[in-house]
Amino acid sequence: MARAIKAKAFVGKKAPDFTLPALGGREISLSQFAGKKVVLFFYPKDLTPACTQESCDYRDSYAAFGECNTVVLGISIDDVQTHERFAEKYELPYELLADPEHRVCELYGVWQMKKLYGREYMGLVRSTFLINEKGKLVREWRNLRVKGHVQEVLEAAQAL
Repeated sequence: MARAIKAKAFVGKKAPDFTLPALGGREISLSQFAGKKVVLFFYPKDLTPACTQESCDYRDSYAAFGECNTVVLGISIDDVQTHERFAEKYELPYELLADPEHRVCELYGVWQMKKLYGREYMGLVRSTFLINEKGKLVREWRNLRVKGHVQEVLEAAQAL
């Protein structure tokens, strides 16, 4: 059975850089947002109820994040084509990044053993990371509940 990779992202340390495919055949790197705060949210699956709610909450707060110099990036293990359908259907204005081999998920320690109805399997644990303008990881929320979460992240970004 696969094993969970220990997190390499630690609060107070530089956030691990990465490059992932994005919509429109582009590639996005974390390092290209130097000088801006970054909200990096990992979610399990496009077009599912909780993930749709979380993504739409970020959409609805997108302007407020922009006002405090904060970029929002969503990452799941879905492919770019699924992301394109998801972004179009819900008019998501921020970047969705595809990590089908879960390399970045492992780097941030969100690819973990999960249990559902007594069955164990490896999967993505819903988590959010806040990175400051200097690329330092300043806050993390792991295994979170969707309701009220985006507002909490926005308040943390505004306070930086």
